[in-house]
Amino acid sequence: MNNQYSPSGFSFLPTAVKNLLIINAICYLAYFVLGKLGYIDLNYWLGVWSLDTGMFRVWQPFTYMFMHGNFEHLFFNMFSLWMFGATLENVWGTKRFLFYYLICGLGAGLISILIPGYHVSVGASGAIYALLLAFGMMYPDGYIYLYFLVPIKTKWFIIGMVVLELFEGFFRTSDGIAHFAHLGGMLIGFIIIMIWKKKGRLF
Repeated sequence: MNNQYSPSGFSFLPTAVKNLLIINAICYLAYFVLGKLGYIDLNYWLGVWSLDTGMFRVWQPFTYMFMHGNFEHLFFNMFSLWMFGATLENVWGTKRFLFYYLICGLGAGLISILIPGYHVSVGASGAIYALLLAFGMMYPDGYIYLYFLVPIKTKWFIIGMVVLELFEGFFRTSDGIAHFAHLGGMLIGFIIIMIWKKKGRLF
């Protein structure tokens, strides 16, 4: 694997990333406007519910990843989608990137339905964590700037995120965040990457 990311000649906003940004923005706008007008809560129907609630529907593990609870949630997920996704799509190509993103997001959604007590989950975080993992596996010695100021190698950042998610998943179960779904997205991403690597199709 390459150790450093060099974006020379890469598209700043490749096709799949651009369209995912647009779709997520439209879905949030629809959720916000329709909710404010009192018509319908889209997150209620399109978010993914855990099985113990009795509210689970078959489409939810797919649709939940395009819904977000507030603007901050949307902004940080979409910023991360662009930050890591643009690089990966340029390296992998649009079809492979979109397959990876959607399968990891779908897998994280399916994992979340098995976790009791989380009720409804929304957001692209499961897929985003998978993108972070892929970026780190491909460029482990590249740098991420924590809070835009503190440089940290990607491999250490990912290890730290995994440890944090495990801790919060076990000990902060009341925060309403599906931490194990995030880890599930990373696990599925890891499996996909290892299969591609074994077949010599990572790049």
